[in-house]
Amino acid sequence: MDAQLMSTVADGVATVTISHPARRNAMTADMWRALPELLDGFAYDPSVRAVVLTGAGGTFCAGADITSLTGDDDPQALAVAAEDALAAFPKPTLAAVRGHCVGGGTQLAAACDLRFAARDALFGVTPARLGIVYPASSTRRLAALVGPAAAKYLLFSAELIDGDRALRTGLVDELLPADLLDERVAAFTRVLAARSQLTQAAAKEYAGGRTDRDGYWAAQAAGSGDTAEGVAAFLERRDPAFTWTVPSPAAAARPTGG
Repeated sequence: MDAQLMSTVADGVATVTISHPARRNAMTADMWRALPELLDGFAYDPSVRAVVLTGAGGTFCAGADITSLTGDDDPQALAVAAEDALAAFPKPTLAAVRGHCVGGGTQLAAACDLRFAARDALFGVTPARLGIVYPASSTRRLAALVGPAAAKYLLFSAELIDGDRALRTGLVDELLPADLLDERVAAFTRVLAARSQLTQAAAKEYAGGRTDRDGYWAAQAAGSGDTAEGVAAFLERRDPAFTWTVPSPAAAARPTGG
């Protein structure tokens, strides 16, 4: 199949690869639709503790493949739904970027928690080239990530910026030689997979602006045993064995202990 999202799971990390070599990994309508469903399957899988999003070959994603759209497709709605699914994913997400990360590719990367990029990466937000109004939610997410001035620079000009500038603006968290990117991503995600998923999930909610669930997270912490395990492991100078995982919506709706 020429255009697809490929996924693998190893050592607690799910890797989702955007693969559409004929179009520099541009996302087709079917690929946009597939991403939320794929993420939903990983969200409540206890064997998955983090997700890496990357592109096949030397490109992350060149945006949307407009040739794949039918008359019934709303390209912005498809992209926003996939972007929102990434942003709402309850476990850590990391975009591993090399080559072009443009348009919808930048939307997806910005929706991840972290972005590690190769020095050859190029980033762009390009709706001004087509006279398209960038979605409000995507604009707010970009501005929150890089600041209003840098967001305006990207949106007003539609120019591509290199990895060094992306790092300075905060669009990228780590910039690496291309041949070291995979090694660094693998090492860092092993760290993420070993840490407390309870801490990560609560922190992700709070950092995202949701602050109305203190009681919920206090109850999760009290019932999980992870705090006791973390303290014991620290005192015993060993690695902790955290057991809390993201509960399914049905399990989360039940009272603690019920």
